[in-house]
Amino acid sequence: MPSELGARVITALLLVAGFLAVLFLLPSVAVALVFALITTLASWEWAGLMKAGRYSRKMFAGLVLISCMVLWLRPADSFPVLWAIAALFWLGLVPFWLVTRRSIGTSGYLVGWVLLVPTWAALVDLHGRSPMLLLAVMALVWIADIAAYFTGRAFGKHKLAPAISPGKTWEGVAGAVVGVMIYGLWVADLLPATTDVTPSLMAGALLLLTALSVAGDLFESMIKRQANMKDSSQLLPGHGGILDRIDSQTSTLPVVALALLLVSR
Repeated sequence: MPSELGARVITALLLVAGFLAVLFLLPSVAVALVFALITTLASWEWAGLMKAGRYSRKMFAGLVLISCMVLWLRPADSFPVLWAIAALFWLGLVPFWLVTRRSIGTSGYLVGWVLLVPTWAALVDLHGRSPMLLLAVMALVWIADIAAYFTGRAFGKHKLAPAISPGKTWEGVAGAVVGVMIYGLWVADLLPATTDVTPSLMAGALLLLTALSVAGDLFESMIKRQANMKDSSQLLPGHGGILDRIDSQTSTLPVVALALLLVSR
């Protein structure tokens, strides 16, 4: 057990240091490439959850990487479309899947593409706006996770989705909402100067993002449960796989990127 904890801590420190170095030290082209490679590894993990064979996993990962490279050539045209597709997916289809818990079946690869490629586009766009803005948006999800965990541990009694993730509670969700509200209002001044967001609109957006964060976590938990797998992979010692670390980011980042595009016009 101590060795597992040590591996978890060391991996977390390396991830944080590497991520901050990418955000603040690399040029935008290199950042887009790094994000594309991370997305490619996540797509390899996703294909594993789909029980794909060795070559099928590589083919899907290659398809995702090529998609990122092609779409990067015309971001102004392609990125908003990707984010709109992702928003429709998370707001329209995912709630249905979480309620019915139906298998995604043969649509699994398409779902994986919709999960990952718009997220990559959002990472690239938000970093282009401001590395600090991207960090602040991603930190919102981390705050939601931390607040939900500790609130759930302290006060959790009412299960949120016991058939999907038995450890999550409605009390934990309430804690996440409070944590995100406090954090979001604190960092609101990071929004681009061209945005015109009232406090009530900001509060509504933060509530929506908290719900999306929870949905992203639950959706991947459902997929892993259907695949009878605890983690998406073992790429990150002590932390599972990349998908396990970015599940809630896939549901929030594209929606944030789309919202900022709309309010900045």
